Amino acid sequence: MSSHEETSIRLDKWLWAARFFKTRGLARTAIQAGKVTYNGQRSKPAKAVELNAVLTVPRGSERLEVVVRGLSGQRRGAPEAQQLYEETPESIKKREENAAARKLNSLYNPHPEQRPDKKQRRELIKFKHQ
Repeated sequence: MSSHEETSIRLDKWLWAARFFKTRGLARTAIQAGKVTYNGQRSKPAKAVELNAVLTVPRGSERLEVVVRGLSGQRRGAPEAQQLYEETPESIKKREENAAARKLNSLYNPHPEQRPDKKQRRELIKFKHQ
């Protein structure tokens, strides 16, 4: 890879290489929908990524805030991809708080041990429609 490509990399390509999205198309769609912010602002998929830029990226039900630490246009293994960014301490703290809240919520809303059988389903339907 030439030095020109390493200094100028598209945002959608960087997100794909850093393994935030499975394809560049998904990364591009998320950027265009405004789900990814670059230094606190919406941007375009062709935006040139710079070192130390702050990105907010959705991951599941959470939003990660990461600082760009490296540039790469090639998708490599997960350990190498994690070297391209660093998650901010605020983002880590918020993610841990959300995980703890989800865990507490699951204690108050337990799942049944098995699926209801035919008779139990009929009783549930009858109960709901009373």
